[in-house]
Amino acid sequence: MLLPITMASAAAAAIVNIWLAIRIIQLRAKNGINHGDGGDVLMGRRMRAHSNFTEYTPMALILCGLVELAQGGAMWLQILMAVFILGRIAHVVGMDSENVPSLRKFGMMTTFITLLALTVAAVRLLYNSAHLV
Repeated sequence: MLLPITMASAAAAAIVNIWLAIRIIQLRAKNGINHGDGGDVLMGRRMRAHSNFTEYTPMALILCGLVELAQGGAMWLQILMAVFILGRIAHVVGMDSENVPSLRKFGMMTTFITLLALTVAAVRLLYNSAHLV
């Protein structure tokens, strides 16, 4: 069974992940940083943005796949995952700033809303299937 929403979301996440890695590689080359952040504040932020992305994205993709497998593709799931990816990009852009800008806040807010919505959907589906047995 194909899971087109999960596949599209995973593909988009992979592209974002590559973009995040390229941003770090370019900054390393520009500033001659071989390991770690080299004491460079922007490098530290970019590394954290990349790590943050890889910390939250797998759980969202796993939950999305399980919900999609259990109920099929739904418009709300497509929209939710699109907002999640856009929110993750907003968070990355916001991380480059000295302050905690609204883009970073938007990114975290959409991440938490996505994870909460997917968790509620998964629990609801699990609850409903337990009552059918």
